Amino acid sequence: MSIQNHAQDAQDRYFMMLAIEQAKQGLYTTRPNPAVGCVIVQGREIVGQGFHPKAGEPHAEVFALKDASVRAVGATAYVTLEPCSHTGRTPPCALALVEAGVKRVVIAGLDPNPQVAGRGVSLLEQAGVQVKVGVLTEQAEVLNRGFLKAMRTQMPYVRLKIATSLDGRTAMASGESKWITSAAAREDVQKLRAQSGAIITGSETIIADNPQLNVRSNQLGIPPEQVPAPLIVVLDRRQRLEHNLQADYQLCRQADTIYWREDDLITLLKVLVKEHQCYDVLVEAGANVAGSFLSQQLVDELIVYQAPCLLGAQARPMVEFNPLSLAQQLRFDIRSHEQVGSDLKLTLQPL
Repeated sequence: MSIQNHAQDAQDRYFMMLAIEQAKQGLYTTRPNPAVGCVIVQGREIVGQGFHPKAGEPHAEVFALKDASVRAVGATAYVTLEPCSHTGRTPPCALALVEAGVKRVVIAGLDPNPQVAGRGVSLLEQAGVQVKVGVLTEQAEVLNRGFLKAMRTQMPYVRLKIATSLDGRTAMASGESKWITSAAAREDVQKLRAQSGAIITGSETIIADNPQLNVRSNQLGIPPEQVPAPLIVVLDRRQRLEHNLQADYQLCRQADTIYWREDDLITLLKVLVKEHQCYDVLVEAGANVAGSFLSQQLVDELIVYQAPCLLGAQARPMVEFNPLSLAQQLRFDIRSHEQVGSDLKLTLQPL
């Protein structure tokens, strides 16, 4: 590789990282659309930048082009996801880049949405725009794991969150569980909820804890009311719950709460994608539900908040899962580990 090409690659990575930082500003508000950022560069000077804030509003490229104005002519645009080529609630961004006179477009990754899927790149190239794809792809895809998985497989990205003691217990035998983990850990869970299109829980959790499962944090960088409320799904095979404005349980008073009374979790996940455009799903439930998702290999990411305490052998387990041999064990790759308050947060990926 020549020195010139090496310098160009380094510059492309630098400005793409800035575009990723732009995209992060829409992480909690764009659902069901992906979070996308755009930076427009003239020479080595940033002349425009923007992100997609909300479904139905202009995309990142449009905000960046407006910011750049006439300085977009002959510039390079860095975009974290392939510009759209179709007209939906907004015009095609690929065409907007062409009409603005952008000379070169650098894209982190292609959009697997069948309405785009390479067509944005083709439109740009046919108009004589230079296109480079594959800069910081992995870093950009982290922002939109749910959207990308749903477009590719029609299944959502499933995160399972568990709060546990050092000995793998989630509550006393009596059911007492408030609070095992610290306030900082509970605050961190708010970020998981804010990223989720749906939260799945079980009727046992509703009856035992009467949770709200809402987004109420003031530490997200935006007011919580700007975050689209996750759809609540209650697994209720024994039909113990129903919609009732006078119910003792908060989630039963919500008109849009879904009660799933079948055993088939795969069908449920497909329904959430196809009918509700929920691409990121968070499971916050008890040991039985957690065990069902894990044993059926439906979990993409396991997040464990482990408190520095012991609850004893009679306390309730974190997962109801009973392999008969070591060959049936579930193993994980540790993606990250960090201290949150007084607790240890483990982010794991099933092997």
